[in-house]
Amino acid sequence: MSVINDSTLYPRFLLTGFPGLETRYGLISIPIFLVYATSIAGNITILFIIRTESSLHQPMYYFLSMLALTDLGLSTTTLPTMFSVFWFQAREIPFNACLVQMYFIHVFSIIESAVLLAMAFDRFVAIREPLRYAAILTNSVIVGIGFAIAGRALALVFPASFLLKRLQYRVINILSYPFCLHQDLIKTTVSSRWVSSIYGLMVVIFSMGLDSLLLLLSYILILGTVLSIASKAERIKALNTCISHICAVLTFYTPMIGLSMIRRYGQNASPIVHVLMANVYLLVPPLMNPIVYSVKTKQIRDRILRKLKKAKV
Repeated sequence: MSVINDSTLYPRFLLTGFPGLETRYGLISIPIFLVYATSIAGNITILFIIRTESSLHQPMYYFLSMLALTDLGLSTTTLPTMFSVFWFQAREIPFNACLVQMYFIHVFSIIESAVLLAMAFDRFVAIREPLRYAAILTNSVIVGIGFAIAGRALALVFPASFLLKRLQYRVINILSYPFCLHQDLIKTTVSSRWVSSIYGLMVVIFSMGLDSLLLLLSYILILGTVLSIASKAERIKALNTCISHICAVLTFYTPMIGLSMIRRYGQNASPIVHVLMANVYLLVPPLMNPIVYSVKTKQIRDRILRKLKKAKV
């Protein structure tokens, strides 16, 4: 097969849904649509409740707003190509569009990892220094953290897109998923990929790898602080404030680890398993985070119920 050599020409990329199940895409698209609809509605609800309730204008809920915005960004980034494949059988995606989608998928994933770390720091300060909590996490500090989180993600992923664009590809390239991921694009290149591969690995290490270690350290410090509290009731109360965040961390990192394990050790697994794990990795966190925080956070739950009662009246 011919190779793209001229920088004025661009290769064609074909997305992949669930191989062998093309005749059932209409049925498969129903739960996927429900997941997207629930994710978008849930995160918009979280943002609306926090925005309209002045009592929720606190550091914890500002970070929760960042998480909801990130999940909205991740959902809307993957939605167009997902439904172009499952609803219209339109598999082809332009090279530049694929790079843009890949860029934002990885940017939002890195942002989510960093926001979860910031939320762990928030819980640590709230438990360790409850009297100085508001003085430490001021609005300006939170804004600075937000800009630092976004700036790191944008800066880390940009060179990866640039490096991919300099590589050579076949005229037609078949991707493994209904969206573009860095590791998937690298597999299609016919030129030397070691620079892009090494850089991609470094991005993972200095973003999610570093964040996961700091998350673990944060919870070790939180646990040490909680165990130093004399009252059992106060220890339980302090730990309860972390349950929603722990669920969010597990929801984010468990599918990511599962996808990495399948990609590395599941060469003999069905392609459907690979696609399913990739979809779980990108679709489950935006779906589960608003559900977890609505159910486990009393302040959010009470205000949602209050809004629903007013709407009925």
